Amino acid sequence: MAEEQTTKQAAAAEQARFKRKLSGRVTSDKMDKTVVVEVVRLAPHAVYKKYVRSRTRFKAHDENNECKVGDRVEIIEHRPLSHEKRWKVVRIIKRAVTE
Repeated sequence: MAEEQTTKQAAAAEQARFKRKLSGRVTSDKMDKTVVVEVVRLAPHAVYKKYVRSRTRFKAHDENNECKVGDRVEIIEHRPLSHEKRWKVVRIIKRAVTE
């Protein structure tokens, strides 16, 4: 029984190692249990070698509706939860400044 549990834990750890983690800023929290996270990347242009900013928007699952617009969050790959949701919010890195 103990061997079986350690095997399952090892398999879960192995699977989690291959999941991508990204960090970005919440741009929308109007949906229930879903936030839109914008991830900004800097990549050098192929010819001109100038760094070009590119952005990608992901819909991520937010179970407790904790994230607000402007928060910095970390998201991880997850199984498909809906038609467009394939990411899950792991933690809130930094809260947005509210006045």
